[in-house]
Amino acid sequence: MKGEIYQDGSYLDNNPTWDVEDSPWKVRQIKNLIEKHGINPTTLGEVGCGAGEIIKQLWISLDCKADSKGFEISKQAYEICQKKTKDNLSYHLEDITNTDEFFDLLLVIDVFEHVEDYLGFLRKLRKFAKYKVFHIPLDMSVQSVFRVSPILNARAKVGHLHYFNKETALMSLEYAGYKIIDSFFTAGAIETYRPGLGRKVLFLPRKLAYYLNKDFAARIFGGFSLMVLAE
Repeated sequence: MKGEIYQDGSYLDNNPTWDVEDSPWKVRQIKNLIEKHGINPTTLGEVGCGAGEIIKQLWISLDCKADSKGFEISKQAYEICQKKTKDNLSYHLEDITNTDEFFDLLLVIDVFEHVEDYLGFLRKLRKFAKYKVFHIPLDMSVQSVFRVSPILNARAKVGHLHYFNKETALMSLEYAGYKIIDSFFTAGAIETYRPGLGRKVLFLPRKLAYYLNKDFAARIFGGFSLMVLAE
């Protein structure tokens, strides 16, 4: 798993908070998904845990009972994570694919779109947990292709190397050998705050379209991600 921008400090320069402000919202989506399917993990892992806030907050929501480990390749992010270590919550400056770990549940939240060989990476991850939760940005939409700048910004600011819509995201997971159990859209562009004229202009039509037809809204306006539970 390569990622020079995560190791040389470039990502931190562009994203000084490491997007921790979105963590509570993402954890709510994850918690709803695993509760829906009766999953109560006793061991929990996260790949590319960033600043470590998602796994920390999910660990808390599980009453701090799950033995939890976050894995991160960025030294800068790892330094932030280290301040959050608890008795059964730890962080590791390590590529999980180089370990022999196994978890009841593995979080892969906004990760594989950053990985050069994302299919090879996905195949390697399959053996590390019974259940996997993916959160996948859906960068491909009519407006993003028409405007181009959203796609270019996704690469320049946050390092996205691959761009998905709902169908290609699910097909990629299946092609890598996963069985899809459940999936749903998450509406980050509506439910989380981000400054920017483009987002403000699109807010009302995007919200109305999402209310009427989620697939249509994601395909036309973008600004959504896909949460997936897989085996």
